Amino acid sequence: MAARVLRHSKCARRLIHPNKSNFAAPALQIQRHQHADQNEMNETLAQFPGAKAKYTEKLEFLQPDVYNGIPIYRVMDRNGVIFDQTQDPGLSDEELLKWYKSMTMLNTMDKILYESQRQGRISFYMTNYGEEATHIGSAAALQPKDLVYGQYREAGVLMHRGFTLDEFMNQCYGNHEDGGKGKQMPVHYGCRDLSFVTISSPLATQMPQAAGSAYAFKRAQNGLVVICYFGEGAASEGDAHAAFNFAATLECPIIFFCRNNGYAISTPVQDQYRGDGIAVRGPAYGMSTIRVDGNDALAVYNATAAARDIAVKENRPVLIEAMTYRIGHHSTSDDSSAYRSVDEVRYWNQRDHPITRFYNYIQRKGIWSEEQDKAWKDDTRKQVLQAFARAEKRLKPAWSEMFTEVYDELPEDLKRQKEEMEAHVKMYKDKYPLSNYESS
Repeated sequence: MAARVLRHSKCARRLIHPNKSNFAAPALQIQRHQHADQNEMNETLAQFPGAKAKYTEKLEFLQPDVYNGIPIYRVMDRNGVIFDQTQDPGLSDEELLKWYKSMTMLNTMDKILYESQRQGRISFYMTNYGEEATHIGSAAALQPKDLVYGQYREAGVLMHRGFTLDEFMNQCYGNHEDGGKGKQMPVHYGCRDLSFVTISSPLATQMPQAAGSAYAFKRAQNGLVVICYFGEGAASEGDAHAAFNFAATLECPIIFFCRNNGYAISTPVQDQYRGDGIAVRGPAYGMSTIRVDGNDALAVYNATAAARDIAVKENRPVLIEAMTYRIGHHSTSDDSSAYRSVDEVRYWNQRDHPITRFYNYIQRKGIWSEEQDKAWKDDTRKQVLQAFARAEKRLKPAWSEMFTEVYDELPEDLKRQKEEMEAHVKMYKDKYPLSNYESS
């Protein structure tokens, strides 16, 4: 038994290769134990190339309903009370108030832009109701130059990084100040300066792209990570599995952040998968994995900070599954009352809203009050409405912009199309509201 312990230490290695005249007998004895141990291990541990595991003589299938499920990490309860003080990240009052103001500003912007779509003033919108903590908690744990790939419901990440209300409004209106020059649907944000890759509508396409970017970061050894947000519905796409496998086998510094909000548009989770959520897939692909309470901003922050540490120091992918609830409709094209009850939505809105929980936390700390809260929310509404009014008055981009920024040099077929368009607009200029557009 002593030999078994010693052979794992530096002392044991010295015993095997010492002065032969003094230690020949003990060395031989240790070697015999090693051979015996190895033979015993070979009998119980399979050495197949595809998997290393113990043998068993019992014919048993793994039954998913036997297990209790991966636990959900949390820091505070619904009343903002910390369970274990060692888990409080100890952030400054200034940082905590920045979080709260970002979450509430996002909430106010959502309300106004959602109503503006209903009034026909913008064409489309997606709210972030109920998922604010997943945005702000994760964004705060990243470095400014860490690259973000969003799905489409991560506006809070951009807001926390410094994307202004004017930039949000310009994009949703598609005016000439929009960085995308009106070529994207509303809420398809992007910002090179804030390391946020432009949103793309097709589901899960950002996931293998994010894995590729993370591999490039690994080769560059720049100390940065990629974070890729996606929903539990996107995890059913083939691109998700390809991204997980590429990231794991290539050992890429990436955080896969799943927002499991209960519904993939109208498809509830019980019709989306039958396993233990998305987190259970992490170990299957060889990734470090954690499941977190997505309505607890502090828990999301701690989990993302720890995940980033693993990704940077060990060049390994990490999977985070944030359990939350989508309080709003999927988008302005959706009516969620057709597939879920009003009582269900009301429960999550009133009993476990992430903004309410965080408000309780900062109020308990004595750094925020009801009076401050009311004044701030009144101010956010004014700020959003002012940015909204400015964006609505701005001209649309010149129609000729539709031909630009696809090719480095405009190909001949597009040049001909542009000439035809110019002639058409010139002939029928009285039929088009050209005064609403910048001149070409």
